[in-house]
Amino acid sequence: MTETEALSLFEKTGALLSGHFVLTSGRHSDRYFEKFHVLRYPEYVEQLGRALAAQCADVKPDVVLGPTTLGIVLAYEVARHLGATAAYGEKGPDGKRFLRRPEHMEAGQRVLVVDDILTTGGSINECIELVNAHGSELVGVGVLVDRSGGKVDFGVPLASVLALNVQSWAPDEIPDWLEATPITRPGSTGKK
Repeated sequence: MTETEALSLFEKTGALLSGHFVLTSGRHSDRYFEKFHVLRYPEYVEQLGRALAAQCADVKPDVVLGPTTLGIVLAYEVARHLGATAAYGEKGPDGKRFLRRPEHMEAGQRVLVVDDILTTGGSINECIELVNAHGSELVGVGVLVDRSGGKVDFGVPLASVLALNVQSWAPDEIPDWLEATPITRPGSTGKK
């Protein structure tokens, strides 16, 4: 799958939105990827998962780890294409990620962390902490969309099906033209 084909999937499903959005990171942007719109189609999930798996095949993971919620779908699909197992980093009551089934990732295993949209890497870093806490080896990170423009470095190879430099701003840096646009909250971050 080319980046143009991936972008086409996001556009034709209405997953690429324009407006004023508050991202999970708390940053503001004029573009938003509503990944639920594209990932509700099993055919597209399979295509995107296969494309991401192809880009990550060289790291030869034993386990593909994804954060809840959509990271579960991606971890499963990428693991299926790579012949690996899947594990899921869930949020606990304390807000920290944990493995409900810790036996799904063992010490010494090679782990690929996958997620849907990369802006600052918060969810991915939480999963990397899980990898380290279990004595496993982080061998790569894969995302559907890298909207950071390659600015986030996890110290391992980073693969993306689609890489875009989508600008975002801290709450105290929002340009006037964006500030004048009412905030749209398509996701469930609850951030202001």
